[in-house]
This record gives sequence, structure tokens and C-alpha cells, in this order.
Amino acid sequence: MEPKYKRVLLKIGGEALLGDRQYGISPQACTDVATQIKEVHDLGVQIGLVIGAGNIFRGISASKNGIERATADYMGMLATVMNALAMQDALEKIGAETRVQTAIEMRAVAESFIRRKAIRHMEKGRIVILAAGTGNPYVTTDSGASLRALELNCEIVLKATKVDGVYDKDPMEHPDAKRFKTMTYVDAVTNPDINVMDASGISLCMDNNMPIYVFNLFEPGNLKRAIMGEDIGTLVTAKG
Repeated sequence: MEPKYKRVLLKIGGEALLGDRQYGISPQACTDVATQIKEVHDLGVQIGLVIGAGNIFRGISASKNGIERATADYMGMLATVMNALAMQDALEKIGAETRVQTAIEMRAVAESFIRRKAIRHMEKGRIVILAAGTGNPYVTTDSGASLRALELNCEIVLKATKVDGVYDKDPMEHPDAKRFKTMTYVDAVTNPDINVMDASGISLCMDNNMPIYVFNLFEPGNLKRAIMGEDIGTLVTAKG
């Protein structure tokens, strides 16, 4: 079977790199995620990767505890660069070619984000890891992922989480929670019980008709299943 998508933007939370730790980066967790990504990449799928920083530092949480919001957000951006370098190391150790591009210039460790260069890397078969969000405070990595997906002409945003899609209520607390196979952008934004990604990230996708697919990354092989079009999550589109 051929993959359903040829170029994707994969957004994973920093928690995916925790493993059995409470804080920081687990090399084994990085390897587990990298193995799934390489499995899809070997099918010929072009991949842009955005990683959050929840395993190291959350700008919003820090700002609530006294750090000035813009400063806290910049600190969070730097944490995403650390995660990007960890994933680059894990991917290249299993034979995948990568490039890290950052929205904040730091030439000693990564390229600066240049849209056409990133596209060219993907066309050459390199996995492009996009770090430091958009380079602006008050913007989340979810919004950064939506923006990069549009800039790089991706077909879909794959939002990898720890649950298998979007539910009508928290499935961790309510065993009778119902999973949606599809839903609309409007429902994703307006329903307070639904958490797909932040409102600005969804709105950016809605304005440009970029589909979002929410699935569970922690189930081995699920990334490949999502790429192949299997029903393992929730597809968010204009029509639902």
C-alpha cells in the first residue's frame, strides 16, 4: 500500500521524550520515537518535525510563577532546541539524515529557518526538525507547527499525543468517553471539553484548510498507521 500522505508536519509534545523520567530527556524514549519516524520516512514520506518543550520548560507555566511572559517564552524556545538536537542524534544513530533549523539564529548548533531551504532538504530525503517555535513570544509550538506546515506545503498536521484521538470528555477520567472519528475546526475551537491544540493553531489551519490528525504516538507503529490512512485517531477538517 502507498502512504496516504507524501509530505507531513509531525508535532510531538516534549513529554514523548520523557520515557520513565519525570523531567528531562530519555535517550531510550528518543530512540523509540525516532524508530517510528524512520519507519515512515523509509516509505518515502517527507517529514517536518516540531517538538514541544514540556519535558524541560513550559513558558506559560513559568510566567504564572513570576517570570516575565516574553522571557519565559524565549526560555521555552531554547528548550525546544535541546529536544531537537536530542532527536537529531537519535535519528542519525539509526541511519536517518536530518537537519535542524531554528527560528532563533544559533549558527553553532543549527541552521536558521529558511523556507525554501527546508523544502529542499525534505525533497532530498532529509528529516527537517524545526525548533524554537516561530521565534516570537506569546506563540505556542502548536501554532508554530501549523505555520510551518503551511509554509512547507505539507498535506496535513499530525498531532501526536498520549490518547488515540479527540474525545467528548477526558478519557482518563471518564471510561464512557466517546472518541470522534472526525470533527470540524469550529467544534475543536469552541467546545471547552475538547483539547486538540491551542485556538490560534487551529484557527491558522482552519483559515488555510490544513487538516489536523490527532493520534496516539505511544502505541508502537501508530505513526505508520496514521500515514497509511488507518482509522486510529481523529481527523479535524472544515466539514468534519
